[in-house]
Amino acid sequence: MNQKKKRVSLAFAAALAVLATSVVISAQDKYTVKVPGGLAFSEFRGYETWQVINVNQNAHAVAVILGNPVLIDAYKAGFPANGKPAPDGAKFAKIHWQPQLKASTPGSPTVAGKQINVDFMVKDSKRFTDSGGWGWAVFDFDAATNTFRPGDAMSQPPQANDAKCGLACHTIVKDRDYVFTEYPTR
Repeated sequence: MNQKKKRVSLAFAAALAVLATSVVISAQDKYTVKVPGGLAFSEFRGYETWQVINVNQNAHAVAVILGNPVLIDAYKAGFPANGKPAPDGAKFAKIHWQPQLKASTPGSPTVAGKQINVDFMVKDSKRFTDSGGWGWAVFDFDAATNTFRPGDAMSQPPQANDAKCGLACHTIVKDRDYVFTEYPTR
């Protein structure tokens, strides 16, 4: 009987260890995640409270594009139509969610469902001299563990592990300082 109690105790201890490990994983501090050779999530601390610049939607995602105060001031001064580049310190955050039809709401709008990822973009002309003065990062979200990980070759779209991962797409708007997003009338 004593052996049986030991086995039950060991099994219980093992189960607690697994549970404790999963709690630690799910309690990840997102601000500790970094793209190898690229940007750190911590460079965008507080992005959740930044002002909305614009929203967008396609078949795969709904998104909100946010800007820090430096970027919002540039937009208010006419960026990018004024031909001036964004000032160093300007930052974007773009949060993507799976589209979800909200049939219970009048008009059945499409709203944000499960989070997919968050993209970041920062202007630092000294640090990112070989990418138009901008650095980019994508952090994929895992809803099962409530954690982020750096985007990689398996991400959609595939990501490189450096701060230039967005340059290829943004080159088509080089004349707008590599920025797609408009700041609509309020």
